[in-house]
Amino acid sequence: MSKRVSFYGLVGLGSLCLVFLFFNQRYGNPLKHRIQPILAMGRSWDNTNDIKEIDESNASLTVIQHVINQQRRLIREEMIGYQYPKGNYNISANKLEDLVLEKNGRPLRSIILTTWRSGSTFLGDVLTAHPANFYHYEPLLDFDIVQIRGPPLAAEALKNVRALLNCEYADLDHYIEFGKTHSWLFNHNAPLWKQCQAHRGLCSNHRFLSGMCKLFPFQSMKLVRLRLRVAQELLSDQKLAVRLVLLVRDPRGTLQSRKHRDFCPTSPDCSDPALLCADMVSDYAVAVELQKKYPTTFRVIRYEDLAVEPYKHVEELSKFYGLDFHPNVKKFLDTHTKSDAGGVSSTFRNSKAAPFHWRTDLEFDEVEEIQRFCINAMEHWGYVPAMNATHQREFNPITDYVLDL
Repeated sequence: MSKRVSFYGLVGLGSLCLVFLFFNQRYGNPLKHRIQPILAMGRSWDNTNDIKEIDESNASLTVIQHVINQQRRLIREEMIGYQYPKGNYNISANKLEDLVLEKNGRPLRSIILTTWRSGSTFLGDVLTAHPANFYHYEPLLDFDIVQIRGPPLAAEALKNVRALLNCEYADLDHYIEFGKTHSWLFNHNAPLWKQCQAHRGLCSNHRFLSGMCKLFPFQSMKLVRLRLRVAQELLSDQKLAVRLVLLVRDPRGTLQSRKHRDFCPTSPDCSDPALLCADMVSDYAVAVELQKKYPTTFRVIRYEDLAVEPYKHVEELSKFYGLDFHPNVKKFLDTHTKSDAGGVSSTFRNSKAAPFHWRTDLEFDEVEEIQRFCINAMEHWGYVPAMNATHQREFNPITDYVLDL
């Protein structure tokens, strides 16, 4: 009897399996379609800290679109009440869409060109205080500690800069790969870095980076590895319509500041005063010509002048760049120019004193050595040589200055 029951049980089980297979082949597995989204959701979230996990090589298009939609709404909110140029500063933009690549507009592109430890972190942060700004922080970081003065690096450097300003990340594999282990490539760009932290791997995805960048009406960039003789090509590109400021600093102040940076002593381009000041002389010669050729899109400012009168010069630079002197920018100046705080890279500084620390931090023999290589550069840019140790601590090292035309 038990054998007969077992036999019929096996027959019944086999029949059930055949029926199941028939329906699965004809109609598909309903459980499969219900389970897959649940499993996918489980892979998208880290159960320990609720951070979305995004595959580095192929980020979820759904998540990318969600983040971009959210950022687009935030930008619209930030731009409520914004004073558009409307023909001022030779810029015809009247509304947000006129400035957004996503809508075939043209962003206002602001470039700071200088060298290491010359005040560009401060000026870059001034620009990032402006609403709806996408900041390309030192986009040639992956070229290492070098100054790009011509071939063989110039062509690739310019190609990368143009690609970033056009929000074209598809061919920037080396740049994106570098950013995976060097967070400062992205973390100075506040809206971008917020998403990099919230969604793992998102900022390794070129589709996301391009889509995010194309939302912003304003782009700023600081270049500390590209000399003006090479960078001038950017000014001739009418499609980019960049506005470029050459930021200059007293070489004694620059070299004193570089002493505090670990990356500098091993690179002649960073530590050698002769190379620094040869670049300053070259930049001067090019700047004189560019001031004549591009009077509305090229300008020079010394860091010392900016630091001593930050409100005056930032307002002037805002107009030059075609930007509103926004309350956010004024607030930044209110909080970052009155007192010192933080480490050597901090932008919280007593701005009137910051450019002149070299007078007490350097010994006179160090200053004398720098001046030996830099006297021509200092003369071109309006810096006064120190005569002895006593004079060094008491004198005003800058003159009233206007670039010769």
